Amino acid sequence: MNEYKDKILNVCNGSSKNTLMETLDIEYIEIGENFLVGKMPVTPKVHQPDGVLHGGATVALAESVGSMASYIFLDAQKFFVRGIEISANHIKSIKSGEVFAKATIIHKGRTTQLWEIKITDVDGQLISLCKLTTISLPKK
Repeated sequence: MNEYKDKILNVCNGSSKNTLMETLDIEYIEIGENFLVGKMPVTPKVHQPDGVLHGGATVALAESVGSMASYIFLDAQKFFVRGIEISANHIKSIKSGEVFAKATIIHKGRTTQLWEIKITDVDGQLISLCKLTTISLPKK
């Protein structure tokens, strides 16, 4: 089973080449039955001017992990996935280290999916709480 999970993570990480995910150094690191985890380093590259993690970078991480989770858990041969709404509550600031985004499915409908994405630091402290709605549309 771990070999299968590693293969999925390799595909996810391979799809990040020449994208925003590569620019932000987002890496997909763990997959489970109903969740996906990604991580992003907190460096000056993702800071706002006063030296803390920029909320936009946090939301980009959340949407990247949530959208990839939708792609994984749906039939990617028949559907393509798009994010249609995202919201974020920023709880705590962080200046350095890494943040982790865990996307967990709340609702898996035929057309729309609802994801909760918790952004935490290395100690598991909540940095941001995000909600992402995705839509799956048939490929033609």
